[in-house]
Amino acid sequence: MTKADLINALAAETGLTKADADRFLKSFTATVQKTLQRGDSLTLIGFGTFSVSHRAARVGRNPQNPSQVIQIPASKGAKFKAGSKLKKSLN
Repeated sequence: MTKADLINALAAETGLTKADADRFLKSFTATVQKTLQRGDSLTLIGFGTFSVSHRAARVGRNPQNPSQVIQIPASKGAKFKAGSKLKKSLN
């Protein structure tokens, strides 16, 4: 499903115009992004939890030159863990 498909589905399901559904989706994604940037998690009970994943610094190898050792810095990423209702709906 593309973003446009999601906007169309939201508009059809809620009765919103496509423009309003687009504004809602932009607002929702911006809110999730700001929440994660603060280091907080966002939980939608039954659906799932968005959280920040921390990856430790580590040593790696250059795939183009395996004898070259490189330092891979610590980083953060977004993580989503499905909630119980979402899991049940898939099985």
